[in-house]
Amino acid sequence: MSNMIPLRSSFLSSSLHHQPTTISSNTSPNPHPHILVFPYPAQGHMLALLDLTHQLSLRGLTITVLVTPKCLPFLSSLLSSQPSSITPLVLPFPSHPLVPPGIEHVKDLGSTGNLPIMAALGKLYDPLVNWLNAHPNPLVAILSDFLLGWTEHLATRWQIPRITFFSSGAFLASVFVYIWNNVEKVKSLSEVKFGHLPGSQPFKQEHLPSVFKHYKRSDPDWEFVKDGMIANTKSWGCVFNTFDALETQYVQCFKGHVGHNRVFTVGPLSLTGPDVSGRGNSGSDPNDKVLAWLDGCPDGSVVYVCFGSQKLLRKEQMEALANGLEKSGTRFIWVVKPGTTQQQDDGYGVVPDGFEKRMAGRGLVVKGWAPQVLILNHKAVGGFLSHCGWNSVLEGIVGGVVILAWPMEADQYLNARLLVDDMGVAVRVCEGADSVPDSDELGRAIAEPMTEGGGVKAKAKDLKDKALAAMSDAGSSMKDLDRFVEELGQLGGR
Repeated sequence: MSNMIPLRSSFLSSSLHHQPTTISSNTSPNPHPHILVFPYPAQGHMLALLDLTHQLSLRGLTITVLVTPKCLPFLSSLLSSQPSSITPLVLPFPSHPLVPPGIEHVKDLGSTGNLPIMAALGKLYDPLVNWLNAHPNPLVAILSDFLLGWTEHLATRWQIPRITFFSSGAFLASVFVYIWNNVEKVKSLSEVKFGHLPGSQPFKQEHLPSVFKHYKRSDPDWEFVKDGMIANTKSWGCVFNTFDALETQYVQCFKGHVGHNRVFTVGPLSLTGPDVSGRGNSGSDPNDKVLAWLDGCPDGSVVYVCFGSQKLLRKEQMEALANGLEKSGTRFIWVVKPGTTQQQDDGYGVVPDGFEKRMAGRGLVVKGWAPQVLILNHKAVGGFLSHCGWNSVLEGIVGGVVILAWPMEADQYLNARLLVDDMGVAVRVCEGADSVPDSDELGRAIAEPMTEGGGVKAKAKDLKDKALAAMSDAGSSMKDLDRFVEELGQLGGR
C-alpha cells in the first residue's frame, strides 16, 4: 500500500455466521467506508483501539468514535492528527446503581467496576439506534471492544457487520470460546483442561479470567455479559492486538472455531498510535525527570515496576515489594498508583517510611502516571515487574525487556502462562491479587534475570525483533491491517 505509515519516530530511534442482507460480494470497493468505533472505557482497551483507529483513518476510512463525555479527552491526540476523517459521537453515560455519578472509566472504580460499567453501557442501545436512524452517512460496519458484545445484536438489527476488537490476545479469546459455552461444566471443576488448545496444561479455577470467575447465574447484569461474550464469536470479523509470531497456534485455533478467515492480527498497536509520550496521561508532570535519571544508569540495569492503572497494593504488599526491591540490589523505577485519602490512611499505595531516602540514587519512586512506553524502550531498562495486563505485556515485548510476572486477576494468569511457559521471555516472581511475597525470595527473583547472561534475556530480545518485523511494511501485522481495510472497502452500508 502506497500510504504505508512508518513506526513511531521515537521508537525507531531507540464461513460466515450471519450474512447481512444488504451486503453484496459484488459491490465495487468503497474508497472511504464509514465505520463506528466503540472503545471500552478502560486504559488498556481504549488506548489500543484508538491506535487502531488512527491507522484506519490513515488508510482512508471515515470514522465515528463513540465515547461518553469524561472519555472525550482520550481522543485529543487522535482528533488533532486526523481532524477531517474522525468525528466523536458523545453520548451521556447511562446510570447504574453501582456506578457513582460522574464516573465513566474503569480506572476510577478499579476492576470491580467492570461489571456495572459493561451493564450501564448496554443502555446505549436505543440512543445508538436513534443516531443510526438520523445519520446521513451510512455505516458499513461497527468495530467494538469484546466487552461490548451486545453491539453484535445492534449490528444484526441494523443489517451491517460487527467486528470484535480484542485488546487482548488470541489465547484469551480461545479460552473464552470454551468457558462461556460450557459455564456450568467449567464452574464445577477445580482444574480446567482446554483440550481444544495446543499443549494446554490444566488451569486452576482461580486462575481463569476474572470476568468468568465472578459470573453469577440468573443475575441480570452477568447474564447480559455472558450473552455478549458468546455473541463475540458470531461477529463478522475479529481484530486482535497481537502478532502472529507470538500466538500462531492460538490464532489458528480461534480461526478454526469461528469458521472463517476474517481474523486479523494487527499488533503491537502501541507502535502505531499518533503519540507515544503521553499515552494514558491525564495531565501529569513532564517526563524529563524520569528520562534524565535513566540516562545516568548503565544499559539494561534498571527494573521498571508497574501494576497498571487499576491495581492498588495494600500495606503488606507495599512493604514486601519495597523490601524485595531493596534486597535485590537492582536499580529500579517504581510507579505507585495513588489511592483515595481513605485508602492511603489504610495503607493502600503507601510507600514505607524512609524507603525513598534509603534508595536515593539507586531507585526512583513515581507517584501517579509515568511514560511507560518511553521507559520500557530506554536502553537502561532491562526488566519489567508487571501484573501482565495485555497492553503492558506487548509494551514490554516491544521494549525487549525480561518480564517479571506477578499476575493478579483478569486475563493476567493466561498472559503469564503464554510468556513464561510458551515463549520463555518471562519469569514468575509471585502470583495472586492478595499475595504477599517473601521479600528475600522476591529480591532474588528480581536480581537473577537482570544479571544472567543469556536464556530469558536472549529470548526477550528475539521476540522484540519478531514484534518489530510484524509491524514493518511487509510484516504479518501490516499485511493483516491492509487485508482488513480491503475487506471493509468491499462492504456495502445502510
